[in-house]
Amino acid sequence: MNLGRLPDDPRTAFGRVAVLFGGDSAEREVSLKSGRQVLAGLQRGGVDAHPVDPAVDGLQPLFDGGYARAFIVLHGRGGEDGVIQGLLEACGLPYTGSGVLASALSMDKLRCKQLFVGAGLPTPEFELLDAGSDWPEVVARLGLPLFVKPALEGSSIGISKVTAVADLEAAWRTAARYDDTVLVERFCSGAEYTVALLGERALPAIRLETPHDFYDYDAKYLADDTRYLCPCGLPAEEEARLLRLSERAFAAVGGRGWGRVDLMLDDDGQPRLLEVNTVPGMTDHSLVPMAARAAGIEFDELVLRILAATLPTEAGDD
Repeated sequence: MNLGRLPDDPRTAFGRVAVLFGGDSAEREVSLKSGRQVLAGLQRGGVDAHPVDPAVDGLQPLFDGGYARAFIVLHGRGGEDGVIQGLLEACGLPYTGSGVLASALSMDKLRCKQLFVGAGLPTPEFELLDAGSDWPEVVARLGLPLFVKPALEGSSIGISKVTAVADLEAAWRTAARYDDTVLVERFCSGAEYTVALLGERALPAIRLETPHDFYDYDAKYLADDTRYLCPCGLPAEEEARLLRLSERAFAAVGGRGWGRVDLMLDDDGQPRLLEVNTVPGMTDHSLVPMAARAAGIEFDELVLRILAATLPTEAGDD
C-alpha cells in the first residue's frame, strides 16, 4: 500500500517544489485557498516549496525555475482535466495526483458516468440535455427532483436542483453558461457521503448534512451550518461497502496518488456514485483533510505524503 514514505530530509529528497494553484477556471478562488494551505503545510514540513499561479505567473517558471517536481492544487479546467498534467509529462516534471487520462475522465462528468456504467458500477440514471430536449418527457423518464449539471465544472458550479418540470429549461440554461455539454441526473433521496483516497487506501467516510437544498458551492466553502460527520454513522459493514466501491471507482478511472469519490444512497439504501475528484479541495472546509485527520494523519503530514508519492518507487513505497 503506497502512502508515500516520508523522507528524513524533505528539502533534499524533494528538491525545489512548485505548488500550482489559482489558475483561471471558475474555481480559481477555491484553488487559491487550497493552494495557500498546501504551500504553508509543505513549508512547515521543511520542503523548499514556492507558489506558481499560471494565471499570474504564466507557465514559464516551470521551465526555468529549477523545479524538481510539482504539487498540483489547480481545481477545474486547465488544472484538473489533464491539461497541466500533459504539460508536466512533456517536460518530464514529476507531479502529484492522477495522470492525463484519469484527470480528463474524472473531470468530464458525462464520460465518467459512462465509464461507471460500462464497468458495472452503480450511478444514478442520467441523460444529456440540449435546446431541443422535450422537458416533460425527460421528467417522465427520470422523475422529480432532478439535478442538472455542466459536464466540465466542479465545486457544484452551475448545478441546479429541479423540483418542477417548468424549471427544467431554466436549469439547463444555467448549466449551459458553463459548458456546452449538460447532463440531467436522477435524484437520490438518501444521505450524501464522500470517501477520500490516499495512495491505494480509502480513508474513513464522511457524511454531509446541509440545510441547503443540496451540497452546493455555499455549503461547501462558505456556510458554517454544514455538518461533516466522521464517523459517518453507518454500520461498519455498510461503511466498508462504501469504501470498497470508492476504491473500485477510483481504480476504474485510473486514479493515482490521492483523490475523492462522492456518493449518495438511493431510495433503496444502495450507494450510487456521483463523481471522482482528482484534485480535491484542501481548504479549511475541505473533506480530504477531515478524513485524513480521522485516520490519524494531520494536514502537514498529509501534504507530505501526497508529495512523497512523486518520489521513485523504491523510496515511495510503504
